[in-house]
Amino acid sequence: MDARIELDAFDRKMLSLLQEDGRLTNQELADRINLSASQCSRRRQRLEEQGLIQGYRAVLDREKLGFPLVNLVSVTLATHNRDNARRFAELLRGLPEVQEAHALTGEMDYLLKVVTRDLKSLSRFVSDVLLPHESVQHVKTAIVLETLKEGSSLPL
Repeated sequence: MDARIELDAFDRKMLSLLQEDGRLTNQELADRINLSASQCSRRRQRLEEQGLIQGYRAVLDREKLGFPLVNLVSVTLATHNRDNARRFAELLRGLPEVQEAHALTGEMDYLLKVVTRDLKSLSRFVSDVLLPHESVQHVKTAIVLETLKEGSSLPL
């Protein structure tokens, strides 16, 4: 069953603008998409209720906040069963340095995006947190030298 929600051009434009700046007021949206502020308010509320807008957040500068290293960490589980995968997922939920976690097909089971303050922090994270965990068999790290593109905007 297709769970997609039908959107008109106004909805798409509103979502696109809010991806760029979630602080836009209904009046500012109205001015940009040629609707009244009250229509924008109703549409925004409907999009939120439908779950298309899941929240609003500030995008922080990780380097200025002391997290200059971005690391890609691949993890292979010790055993492949639901309990082990659940234990690993529980571990990840409690680790704020893990920015993203993806279950994969292929050689590795998970790919993590991890931010750290320095190489020593990365080493501690791998050696003291990941490797000793009962669910983990193998960890491989790669340090990001340069980020060419980063963002979470969808191509509406």
